[in-house]
Amino acid sequence: MTGDSKTLAPKPWISGIAPYVPGKSAGADGRPLIKLSANENPLGTGDKARDAFRASQAVADALSRYPDPGADVLRAGIAAKFGLDPARVICGNGSDELLHLAAGVYAGEGDEILYVRYGFSVYEIAARRVGAVPVEADDRDYATDVDALLAAVTDKTRLVYLANPNNPTGTLATKEEVARIHAGLPGDVLFVIDQAYAEYLEADQDDGGLELAKNAPNVFVTRTFSKIHGLAAERIGWGYASAEVISALHRIRLPFNVTRAGQAAAVAALSDDDFVARSRAHNAKWRAWLAGEIESLGNHGLRIVPSATNFLLVLFEGAISAETVYNRLMEAGYIVRWLPGQGIPQALRMTIGTEDETRGLAAAIRAAIAAG
Repeated sequence: MTGDSKTLAPKPWISGIAPYVPGKSAGADGRPLIKLSANENPLGTGDKARDAFRASQAVADALSRYPDPGADVLRAGIAAKFGLDPARVICGNGSDELLHLAAGVYAGEGDEILYVRYGFSVYEIAARRVGAVPVEADDRDYATDVDALLAAVTDKTRLVYLANPNNPTGTLATKEEVARIHAGLPGDVLFVIDQAYAEYLEADQDDGGLELAKNAPNVFVTRTFSKIHGLAAERIGWGYASAEVISALHRIRLPFNVTRAGQAAAVAALSDDDFVARSRAHNAKWRAWLAGEIESLGNHGLRIVPSATNFLLVLFEGAISAETVYNRLMEAGYIVRWLPGQGIPQALRMTIGTEDETRGLAAAIRAAIAAG
């Protein structure tokens, strides 16, 4: 058709999305840097998962055949590991896909999706993608404020996202706080508990999310194999909810969303308790060490938000700015995460690396501070 003055345009709520910005691995000049910006496991991947991945790739039809669309073996393994009903487990292309599915099923134009200020940046994207209004509840010194969150619930609220432990702050809401949030929500609001960093917690820090999901019809818990299991490249997430919620999510889930090799590696990772324990112990040791090194610089205005994850959020509240230190760390060969896009320009998020990486980062921070 000629002479048509109409132009193609996305929906207005799509134009309002700021795309997700992943952690960088190189400097502005393209120089590779020590990457401490994406919360990856510095110990890599466990041998069991690595061996299963290789074996899966070695079969003759490794590339020509579709993966199991239902990830049946993986779902059964997850269910056995955590005492769940396999029919109520759903797998996704990372837990990110599952977070988006929840918004796609339960929210739409004019609805509200609620989360804590400084929550995971995907929540806003998931809300805007479906035309919903993202709503931030006030934090309490970078942690979840249960009263503020519940006070922000309206008759338009359809979902509440809670990252626990939270990314990018590292804070942890207690089991009692999570139960209080759920108890304060209307029954027609889906409570999504994003537990991407749950495996870094000690047993007494469990927030009770999975137990809630076993019994409550409006709770959806998501987890990932990207963090402590070291399978970030394969993008494998899983979630648990009532049969009704899982059935609805499957209606819009992409088919064949988890690769064959990824499914095999994840199944093997579930049995590698030694690697998980070693990763947790390494993280706890070097997180505490790095925190001590940074706290010794407190007279320069540096402050650490208490973390239950594999990273630290460091606040720069003195004369030297987070941006200055961020750039100086890049010059020294380290890339961390500066967070102006998430409303925290005064902060850097630093992944706990190997011993050498963590010691080197601490030295680079000291040098950056000393430069004035």
